[in-house]
Amino acid sequence: MTPSDTTARARRGDRTDIPPDNWIDRYAPAGARPYLRLMRLERPIGWWLLVFPCWWGLALAPRPDGFAWVDAWYAVLFLVGSIVMRGAGCTINDIIDRDIDGRVARTRTRPIASGAISVRQALVFLAAQLLVGLAVLVQFNWATIWLGVASLALVFPYPLMKRVTWWPQAFLGITFNWGALVGWTAVTGSLGWPAVILYLSAAAWTIAYDTIYAHQDKEDDARIGVKSTALKFGPKSKPMVLAFYSAAVAGIVAAGLMAGLSVIFLPLVGLGAAFLLVRLAAWRPDDPADCLARFKEQRWFAWAVLAGFVVAQLLG
Repeated sequence: MTPSDTTARARRGDRTDIPPDNWIDRYAPAGARPYLRLMRLERPIGWWLLVFPCWWGLALAPRPDGFAWVDAWYAVLFLVGSIVMRGAGCTINDIIDRDIDGRVARTRTRPIASGAISVRQALVFLAAQLLVGLAVLVQFNWATIWLGVASLALVFPYPLMKRVTWWPQAFLGITFNWGALVGWTAVTGSLGWPAVILYLSAAAWTIAYDTIYAHQDKEDDARIGVKSTALKFGPKSKPMVLAFYSAAVAGIVAAGLMAGLSVIFLPLVGLGAAFLLVRLAAWRPDDPADCLARFKEQRWFAWAVLAGFVVAQLLG
């Protein structure tokens, strides 16, 4: 698909999973484009939402001597690992969902569903991504390595959840936020209750924002029998999203206090929470474009939490 193709689709009002005139269409070699799209590299919000729990756990962990250069190195490793493993997760998802994707307006142009990449090619590419992820993981201590390996037990079955439960967003939450545990153990070498509370809180946040995201596809999902919290909550989606936002914020605050952070982190977390509340009030669940916009805005809340933890570590 060329830039003119995606732009023409946008002008016609077609719902496509590929943003018009994206950097992959403009700059990437033609042969690489389907693989870069398979990784969703033109949509960075996915790996942002994957790396933030890692950074939260890293910033929350106790440091008697304060931050060190190794923390910056770990932050870079988590970023690289998140980009690669998000791509691997998307590849697994698209292999399993290739038939469903072909029947949903937003996803029918994905590389496997459209035939641009074969399943065999996707499997080889998946193996390459997992090897890169492993190369990143072995830079950490053994506790972190084993936790990272254990996450694969969640990554592979996730795409199947929408077929068996109305709560695939909950399974995504426990999968996507594993980094909160990994970030903590990278510093401490073992798990602690603040990390567990942070992990569960981040999972609640994911249920909220992925419910918003799932409202884009609710008509197609209902037609083909795919389950989601968007369909389960229906007209009660706003109060339910608010409930999960509230649980997430309360848990993040509890995790910070349990970890011994100075209360200086609270105003920044509160600012992030206020942002979520204001944007939720403006959310239009029946407008797919608005659902996508609200989903992409989640990174601002994530930045506020991260800033709160870092400031508390530096000034507390």
